[in-house]
Amino acid sequence: MHSDKKIRTGGWFAFIISMLLTVNLAVILDIPYIRQIIGFLFLTLLPGLLILQILKLNKLGLTEKFILSVGLSISFLMFFGLFINMLYPFFGIFKPLSILPLMTTINIAMVILCVLSYKTNKEFINPISVNIKDILSPSALFLCLIPFLAVFGTYLVNFYHNNILILILIVVIVLVALLIGFDKFIPKKLYPLAVFVIAVSLLYHKSLISMYVSGYDIQFEYYLCNLVKTNGIWDPMMFGNLNAMLSLVMLAPIYSIILNMEITWVFKIIYPLLFSLVPLGLYHIFQKQIDDKIAFLACFFFMSLATFFREMSTLARQEIAELFLVLLILLMIDTNMDRIKRSFLSIVFGISLVVSHYGLSYIYMFCLVSAWLLLVLTENPNMQELKCRFLSKFGRWKEKLAVNPNSLKMEDKTISSTFVLLFVVFTLTWYMYVSSSSAFDSIVHIGDHIASSIFTDFLNPEAAEGLRLMISQPKPGLLHEVNRVINYLNQIFIVIGCVLLLKRSEMKFERDYSAFSVINLGILFASIAVPFFASSLNMVRVYQITLIFLAPFCVIGGITVLRIIGKIVRVSWTDKRVRSSLKILSVYFVIFFFYQTGFVFYVAEGQHSLVSSITIDSLYYNDQEVSGAMWLNSVKNSSSIYADEPRWLLLYSRLGPEQLNMLTFDNINRTRESSYIYFGTRNVVEHNVTIADIRGGTMIREYIDPGYIVDSRSKICDNGGSEIYK
Repeated sequence: MHSDKKIRTGGWFAFIISMLLTVNLAVILDIPYIRQIIGFLFLTLLPGLLILQILKLNKLGLTEKFILSVGLSISFLMFFGLFINMLYPFFGIFKPLSILPLMTTINIAMVILCVLSYKTNKEFINPISVNIKDILSPSALFLCLIPFLAVFGTYLVNFYHNNILILILIVVIVLVALLIGFDKFIPKKLYPLAVFVIAVSLLYHKSLISMYVSGYDIQFEYYLCNLVKTNGIWDPMMFGNLNAMLSLVMLAPIYSIILNMEITWVFKIIYPLLFSLVPLGLYHIFQKQIDDKIAFLACFFFMSLATFFREMSTLARQEIAELFLVLLILLMIDTNMDRIKRSFLSIVFGISLVVSHYGLSYIYMFCLVSAWLLLVLTENPNMQELKCRFLSKFGRWKEKLAVNPNSLKMEDKTISSTFVLLFVVFTLTWYMYVSSSSAFDSIVHIGDHIASSIFTDFLNPEAAEGLRLMISQPKPGLLHEVNRVINYLNQIFIVIGCVLLLKRSEMKFERDYSAFSVINLGILFASIAVPFFASSLNMVRVYQITLIFLAPFCVIGGITVLRIIGKIVRVSWTDKRVRSSLKILSVYFVIFFFYQTGFVFYVAEGQHSLVSSITIDSLYYNDQEVSGAMWLNSVKNSSSIYADEPRWLLLYSRLGPEQLNMLTFDNINRTRESSYIYFGTRNVVEHNVTIADIRGGTMIREYIDPGYIVDSRSKICDNGGSEIYK
């Protein structure tokens, strides 16, 4: 940056102190909205910014500095919470995760960071700077208005059951994608903003539906976070995979306590906002290696997948973990940052990933070790000669090997043997000694299950979830068949794009990134062929994770197919004819987006399955169901409580696991013993109960008449939307 964009360190130090005083005043006076907004910005940005200044990383670009600051701030909050949780009980403070200990310690920590920053940057610093003209441009203002459509649209759905603004939101997002695809109205410098607002809008148009947390996993996360907040302390020995995740047991309670915000709204507002930085980070990663337009379309494809905005908004821990994964990738391809500083940040974000999500940590550990082995093998002189002979078949191999002459220096790369060893050791140690080894036992069980069936059930659709989904028949109708064809084409494009890694020097992907991409393609194949691999980790989540690396290859593969169709030969990726291909692909991905959001089926068939709506046949809960659950919590004794699967989740989030049972074929007869039966709105209105059972690794659901269950029972609560029998 130029010197005129620098500010004196004393002025910056005074600003930080004034910000600290403002936050404390807002907390003491509990000023509505001010406390939440100022407190969020303070917690989410300032610790990371100060750490970057201490590291003297002042010359980073706006996007990179912003994402790194948020990532460092989240890491700081998680490990700061862990530190006081373990230390303060020795000094007689048995509720360290409460407002007074938290604010006191944060004030001390921030002052220390300020002093270190001041001493490190004696005269000037480079703050995050933004061009006001860019912000006030018509295209920027247009983009900034899009998230408000999501917010007001969900308001209409929640209170008036009208989703017209949600439908308009989907059309506007499509318009943005087409404007960028056809080089209209939105300039390149605003592509990052476009990616960010699309991500925020898509996530909010799902997460803000209903006044309560909705979804499957998030009910367990909600209970655990509320337990920590209520107790004021985290018990690291409590059994359960989720209990080992600081992204839940530390981050959410700290935000909730300091901002005076219910855990519900921390999950619905703050976590999706943090997760929206994942596509923004991916754009920066892709753009540094390929063309701006290809990078945008790759991010748009990544965000268009229904898993991104449907599933991820109900997986709070994975939202945070994916942000750390993207930060690790960003550091992996950053060849300009000082090696020691890059290694330090990689260790910080690697450890943060481990304490954020066990499933993603295991996948990353597998990829990391495999990529390191792959790169070590390719460094071997004999392997280099073999590689040269292989590439010579494609012609001009010497030129291709010369694309990145420094790529053979392993010591200059993030994937070093030291980093691999540290990550593996910390991962295994954390999961073995926290939460009574629950997360470690889970992966051992999964590995044993896969190993025992690898030869007997290889490529068996009943055991391999990916293969079962591929060969499953779609619903009848042309629209559903087209949807299936598009999904198949996406996989073909990805494979073609990855194959071109061996041939196309113009793409200039970093060697480490290429190794990770090839391994993630292998993970996709394993999801299809290996028994119980995809079902243990959830196929749609595995696919979404692999797209973090593979999304750009879908675009590149699409360009290649179009180029072959048009008989275009030997052109560079920036050729005008390739630009025409990008316009066609932007239309293709828009069609894919329309299908994934459910817009096509809503308009053509009136289906609400994906377009945001509240139905009684979903994991959205209403006021009557929640109030019934809370009433049951206040009157229950030692008797067992039974509910069908969707309502069981609601009771778990409010009552906890004790005494609680899900209705299954095995225990339905035991409900006649002394127990409570809880019915929700669907049970009451449609007079049926969901009975669940696991058969061959698959959840089977059947509906039965509730009369059999409540026969000869007394109804002790009926509020119109829920009923309780005893």
